[in-house]
Amino acid sequence: MNIDLLLKIAGIGILVAVLHQILTRAGRDDQAMMTTLAGMIIVLTVVVKEISTLFETVRTVFNL
Repeated sequence: MNIDLLLKIAGIGILVAVLHQILTRAGRDDQAMMTTLAGMIIVLTVVVKEISTLFETVRTVFNL
């Protein structure tokens, strides 16, 4: 597994957590929730790309 992927996901998580805390303390709960959802969508997009690459690798290894 690539360490860059883990660092990227961790960085996005930390950034989203900090933004969520700042927005919540400023009284902007709706924007905090939208920021959290946007972070989750970004991470899921990255993970789906990696899973797609994994399936393509399995397909080429087994000649499917």
